[in-house]
Amino acid sequence: DIVAPGSLVLAASIPHSTVFGEENSSPFKILYETSMACPHAAGVAAMLRVVHPDWSPAAIRSAMMTTARTSDNTGGAIRDPARGKGAATPFDMGSGQVDPNKALDPGLVYDAGAGDYRKLLCALNYTEEQIQVITRSPGGNNTVGCSDASLDLNYPSFVAYFDPKGDSQPSFADNNRVRVFRRTVTSVAEGEGTYTAEVAAIAGFGVEVRPQKLVFGGKNEKRSFSVRVVRRRELVRDEVVHGWLRWVDRRRGRVVSSPVVASSSYNLPGAD
Repeated sequence: DIVAPGSLVLAASIPHSTVFGEENSSPFKILYETSMACPHAAGVAAMLRVVHPDWSPAAIRSAMMTTARTSDNTGGAIRDPARGKGAATPFDMGSGQVDPNKALDPGLVYDAGAGDYRKLLCALNYTEEQIQVITRSPGGNNTVGCSDASLDLNYPSFVAYFDPKGDSQPSFADNNRVRVFRRTVTSVAEGEGTYTAEVAAIAGFGVEVRPQKLVFGGKNEKRSFSVRVVRRRELVRDEVVHGWLRWVDRRRGRVVSSPVVASSSYNLPGAD
């Protein structure tokens, strides 16, 4: 979903203690990796919860993702050392690096509740018993069935999986050429707002957004849209290409950004 500062972080430490197997004599230490990135992200989420106590966990996550920075401190693309310092993809960096100040005022959020996740778990073929354990919902007469199962979770990112070149079915069969996503956004800003869709293209793919404009009359209003990803070229196995969908309110200076990914990778969680 997101990346956060986690490299060469100056942190307080307990003097004369052992940290990561090394004896520490200083009240400070340079630390790194997820032990530092996780508290950065958790701290931002906690701050948003205090400022916006009525926001759901999904709304908080959305605010952090859709306002994240996609460039580094030099203005260039975020790089991935594991790829030989090549440009990172959303599979490496999620939506980008968290920006606490921008996350306070995202304009729009992709919200979701327990019912939305239940639909997803149903679509992933979880049993009723497993779903009750995850959602902590009661069984018996209060149990809700899976008649409305859906993989289309109201998430602030879009990942379209396609069969790679050389697989058994024709690579441009209808069921391997188009992916459609449906989303609903909620305005969390005071007053009116008009957002226009801007798409950073994916090489060899078409991305269609309908409608192209979302108009809000006030806070808490919801608007729905669809994103259609059309494949126009072959994909080799494990290929990942991406672009961006940005909802832009120029009058108020807000940008609500989401990665749009096309991939043939099958070794990733959730791949078709």
